[in-house]
Order: sequence, then structure tokens, then C-alpha cells
Amino acid sequence: MPTLLKEKLLDSEQTVLFGKRLSQVCDVATCIYLHGTLGAGKTTLTRGFIQGLGHVGNVKSPTYTLVEPYELSKWQVYHFDLYRLSDPEELEFMGIRDYFGDTSHCLVEWPEKGVGFLPEPDIDLTIAYVGEQREITLQANTDVGLRVLEQL
Repeated sequence: MPTLLKEKLLDSEQTVLFGKRLSQVCDVATCIYLHGTLGAGKTTLTRGFIQGLGHVGNVKSPTYTLVEPYELSKWQVYHFDLYRLSDPEELEFMGIRDYFGDTSHCLVEWPEKGVGFLPEPDIDLTIAYVGEQREITLQANTDVGLRVLEQL
């Protein structure tokens, strides 16, 4: 059972395609933490994930709103960007626990800013530049995460 998966992505198009592929194997509610520097491709991957589940239209970074919700036919997808979060307690005031339900996928950028107020992730996903390419690393933390990595 793989607990770690690494893959090279040549460009942003491959990053979107990987996000779509990832969404197709998340068949139960999944929490994914997205790690990487500014501009590494976290939102690009999220765009692919959300489009892979049927969303048509823009997928924007929720940098100023903290969360962008997407109501899809089968799932609710919540894209969090905690980069500008000044105090993790703000998450409690916005009802953070209500987002993590049985019919939702939650993708969280900059999760270290919400320590103590976020649930543990099924998958830690890290995107890093290696030369001109991106390298993506997925670490499974739960049985759900292990199933996802097996199917990828």
C-alpha cells in the first residue's frame, strides 16, 4: 500500500490534468492540504480538481475571502487559501467545522496557518519547482488517503 507518491509535471497544463485525475479517484469526502511556495501551482491543481468534478467556469484563488465554495451535482468543494489569515481563531468564527462534511472535498492552501482549527488531512500534497518542472508529492495520512494513492 503506497503511502507516498511522486510525479513530475512539465507545465501548468499537466498540473491541471493531474488535479482532474485526482478528483476522479476521490470517491468519498476528502481533505487535502496543499503545500508549496507562492506560485508553485496549488490553485492551478485545484482548478483541475474542481473542473474534473464538472465545474464549468472560473476557479479563482480565495486569497481575500479565505474560502471559495463550489456546489456541484454530487459534491461540495471548498477551496481554502489561508495565506492572509492573521489569527487561526478566525476559522472558528467562520464555522470551519461545517465545511468538512460527508459530501465535501476540502482543499486547503497554507494549512499551517490554521493549526489547531483544521481537521487532519487525508493527503498532504506538496508542489515544488525542480528546474523548469514541478514535482508533486502526495503523502497519505488516513485510509481514505491510502485508497486515493492506490487508485492514482
